[in-house]
Amino acid sequence: MKVRNVAVAVVTLLVVSGCATSGEWSTWNTHPTHFASGQHLFFSLRNTEGRAPRVARRDIAQARSEGWWGKAITVGQEQIIER
Repeated sequence: MKVRNVAVAVVTLLVVSGCATSGEWSTWNTHPTHFASGQHLFFSLRNTEGRAPRVARRDIAQARSEGWWGKAITVGQEQIIER
């Protein structure tokens, strides 16, 4: 049973390790969690690749105050949602 668990762990690590660049791994390794907060998580889920970004001014303020990390989402001033 232990050999099977080790094999599953090794395969999982190999599969997961191919999902990020070395720069992304470096960023991930410097933070204790994957997201800075629940709001960071919800923002990231709402703005996955392939969708038009939805950014509100409060998102920008919260990102600055909490020090969000990861791939930056850029939008023009006219695209920022006022709420």
